[in-house]
Amino acid sequence: MQTLTITAAEHWTNVHRAGRGSPVALLHGSGAGVSAWANWRKVIAPLAGHFDVIAPDIAGFGATELKPDTQYNIMLWVEHFVAILDRLGIEKVSVVGNSFGGALGLMTAINHPERIDRLVLLGTPCGHFPQTEGLRAQGEFDGTLDSMRRAVSYFPYDPSFITEDLIEARFEAATRDGALEAFHRLMPPPQGENPIVRGIPEKLLRKVEHRALILHGREDRVVPYDRALDMHQWLVNSDLHSFGKCGHWVQIEREAEFLKLVTDFLGENE
Repeated sequence: MQTLTITAAEHWTNVHRAGRGSPVALLHGSGAGVSAWANWRKVIAPLAGHFDVIAPDIAGFGATELKPDTQYNIMLWVEHFVAILDRLGIEKVSVVGNSFGGALGLMTAINHPERIDRLVLLGTPCGHFPQTEGLRAQGEFDGTLDSMRRAVSYFPYDPSFITEDLIEARFEAATRDGALEAFHRLMPPPQGENPIVRGIPEKLLRKVEHRALILHGREDRVVPYDRALDMHQWLVNSDLHSFGKCGHWVQIEREAEFLKLVTDFLGENE
């Protein structure tokens, strides 16, 4: 595996790359201490046995540059992702996106449909829904180890997936110089008693004609399982696979099943 530093959309950008074959981008979620490596480290090598895998840190996250004078939003992140593809010479890519990463893949498909082949969407928000306790805990991370423990506790169904090494690694990443301030710019603390989360709306999702595989844990406490049911209705060319006794980390909690489903889905007609 290579770890590259490239310039994309005027950001120094960290990218992991491994394997050969059809290109597949692994797009991480959001949250304190998140990075491509934190989300995908256990599945990069198995997927690289079949595909040309890239796993970038999106602008402002992980080891990729965050500019203090830049307003970050979904359209900037789409621009950054497309610039990464351009810089790596990738004309068309399939996306495996976790949560925020799934939304980024969908918005890229909406705005640059020619650049996306297929979509695998894990725990991806859509429509609008009351903020979950899991999402609130991410925004309330305050730089303390206790708040990191609380934030991470909402991700898996089985708490045994939360190890001390995982907590310490995310805490170290989330508290390096400038990281906490950067995180609160990207994910402002929740406002009000009952805030509404707004994902990609139905009218835009109904325009997406790409093949899509939706993977969602039934016990997801960050993005509710109902979001997957709505997304399956709104994406005209989608399949849905749900996992019982599984939370927001399908690729970690159900690793073997995830790898088989994704490899089969992306490898069709290869």
